[in-house]
Amino acid sequence: MAKQKRKDSQVTKKKNKKLKKAVAREMPLAPAAPPGTEGAPAEGAASPEEQRVLERKLKKERKKEARRRLQEAGISVAQSPAARRSGAALALDYLCSWAQQHENWRFQKTRQTWLLLHMYDRDQVPDEHFSTLLAYLEGLRGQARELTVRKAEVLMRELDEAGASADAPLPGRTQRVRQVLQLLS
Repeated sequence: MAKQKRKDSQVTKKKNKKLKKAVAREMPLAPAAPPGTEGAPAEGAASPEEQRVLERKLKKERKKEARRRLQEAGISVAQSPAARRSGAALALDYLCSWAQQHENWRFQKTRQTWLLLHMYDRDQVPDEHFSTLLAYLEGLRGQARELTVRKAEVLMRELDEAGASADAPLPGRTQRVRQVLQLLS
């Protein structure tokens, strides 16, 4: 217990040293006090919490200033759209890796959720990937399986009701819902 207290005090001493150095570096950036205000407390006399708040504010200001300078120079700060892959591409890659390299494949809940939400949409999950998705769904277990069956049943009822009315339901979507229900029921 005594060793732990000593370690804690050493850690806080190190943090205080770093903080004092950071505040000392930031002093030139802070506006100078007018000559008539000597009654104000000095920066070093601030509590550690106040120093942390001040440090955060200064860091935020520096970041904002750097961003403003970049914008003035005409450099774009935002990520380019090509650098980030869409959820659809990531989910389809996940599905293909499940089919082709099953021993190296790892379960990813977000990818599975995306596939389950978009499996009836031909634009999101093309026909060439749907057969692989059906094979993937065979291994579905637990709550995910039950929820998928319930949603498919509700969707089938809605499509049947829409078919009874004047609106013609999407034939591809109906076919996909039927295939999922036959597979999981």
